[in-house]
Amino acid sequence: MKKSFFIAVFISINIFLAACQKNKSNTGNTTEPPVLPAGFVKGADISWITEMEAAGKKFYNSAGTEMDCFALMKSLGMNTIRLRVWVNPAPSWNNAADVVAKAVRAKNLGLRVLINFHYSDSWADPGQQTKPVAWNTLNFTDLKTALGTHTADVLNQLKTAGVTPEWVQIGNETNNGMLWPEGKASVSMSNFTQLVNTGYDAVKAVFPTAKVIVHISNGWDNSLFRWIFDGLVANGGKYDIIGMSLYPSFVSGGWPSADQQCFANMNDMVSRYNKDVMVVEIGMPWDDATTCKSFIADLINKIISVNGSRGLGILYWEPQSYGNWKGYTLGAFDNSGKPTIALDSFK
Repeated sequence: MKKSFFIAVFISINIFLAACQKNKSNTGNTTEPPVLPAGFVKGADISWITEMEAAGKKFYNSAGTEMDCFALMKSLGMNTIRLRVWVNPAPSWNNAADVVAKAVRAKNLGLRVLINFHYSDSWADPGQQTKPVAWNTLNFTDLKTALGTHTADVLNQLKTAGVTPEWVQIGNETNNGMLWPEGKASVSMSNFTQLVNTGYDAVKAVFPTAKVIVHISNGWDNSLFRWIFDGLVANGGKYDIIGMSLYPSFVSGGWPSADQQCFANMNDMVSRYNKDVMVVEIGMPWDDATTCKSFIADLINKIISVNGSRGLGILYWEPQSYGNWKGYTLGAFDNSGKPTIALDSFK
């Protein structure tokens, strides 16, 4: 009788714990190392790499052995490299030739490639979507033509070099459209949609199987995402994946709140638009590596818990930047050029 009682209690406790674990999985709330589905995207944007190498920067594994940065990313468990494209930058970093050279290095190591068109001569982000100087005097019809020609030209150069990108971003952090003022979404959602569609068509003409991403920052901001994607849908927008940035430093409540709000937003995007989602940029202060490791592990678990298995993956933005490179401090390498434990969650 007494033994039976304890057996019954033991069984009840285990059922309860199993239920708790199932609930945790369903909400993505855990910082334990995740079990990843086949094909899950784990990667980084390392577009600064050629400029850093030219400046004499070296990269080392945790044991202190110097390594090629692409190979180092792969050894850290990453399978994807994201590369930004600028139109006519000065100096020439991130122009077509530089992008192709980096993409070939990634491809030769068996890494997958995501190409990110900014449609600018420099940074395009929520605060600036400046047209390339060569496009400044074009009317809107010719602006669309220039966008399509540029997109196809870069992709054809990649094709000639033997690189087939799996994903192509049309614009970078287009919270309010791109190619301002003509493509500013708050002024003309129709114009913004036409630019997206022009890019989409150019991508599919060169690489029919490549998936087109529209990328918005502030992955926790559901109202922003609904505004942009409701507008694209209403105007006949064409895209395959909803891309997000997530930088917890900008969120009240820190990374746990950021992750939870992003998780809710991802599920809403899947439900509302029937699209896959991908977190294409993340970053935290390099010198808070333990916290960053927890942030990444938790976010990965949330992505793989997205309804319908439609969370595709996660990419760190410029993790290899170190030594206050360009004043950027949200990388994941220490000042000696070695990865911190933050990136262990990618392994």
